[in-house]
Amino acid sequence: MPSVPTRQGVRPLKTAELVARTLRQLIVDGKLKDGDFLPNEPELMSHFGVSRPTLREAVRVMESERLVEVRRGSRTGPRVRVPGPEIVARPAGLLLELSGATIADVLVARAAIEPAAAGLLAQNGQAGAVDELELILTRDIPASLEAPRFAASTALFHRRLVELSGNATLSMIAGMLHEITERHTTVAISRKRSVPRSDADKAMRSYGYLIKLLRAGDGAAAEAHWRNHMEVSRKILLRGLANIKVRDVMD
Repeated sequence: MPSVPTRQGVRPLKTAELVARTLRQLIVDGKLKDGDFLPNEPELMSHFGVSRPTLREAVRVMESERLVEVRRGSRTGPRVRVPGPEIVARPAGLLLELSGATIADVLVARAAIEPAAAGLLAQNGQAGAVDELELILTRDIPASLEAPRFAASTALFHRRLVELSGNATLSMIAGMLHEITERHTTVAISRKRSVPRSDADKAMRSYGYLIKLLRAGDGAAAEAHWRNHMEVSRKILLRGLANIKVRDVMD
């Protein structure tokens, strides 16, 4: 097994942690993909030169990180589960609770992220990215004027906008905020059983104009338009709800 240099005051890694780190790197490198099963216990024990308890401890470490799924009683063994940004959404929500953050705080953060993503998508977007956003606009949103469904479909548009920008860091942060903002949007607009057609049409025109700017490759204009859109949306969503704490929505 590889050794890890230690310094005074730094705890050396346990053998199980070293095994987990090696397996983790195989997932990062794509050598173990989502849905793959880990090799069987005897094979892994022989490969790493460790005992069964040590190997099982390593698997528990990976399970705690949500990198593998272990079904008790299954004969197929641990299965790789490549996590998405949602893996950090819950602990991030807890930290926001502990800090006393309001939904207004979250929406300000989202308004800082999405315009930058719109600019990047306009400048560097991959083929088909804008087509996907347009499909959400033309197929999903018009079919979802029932308030909760409208909240979900528009949240999908916002989330995919960031993910399609190609910036992994922005995507991770947006993923952290997605669950919180989607629930809040649902709370805000579900006071009515449906979304007024005039409000939906206004939102769709704004989305449509963004798509036009994205197709034109005008990053500065796309960023400016989406910044204005997010500011208007933020004010609407926060009417009467500006002081709601994150925990009030998450609970």
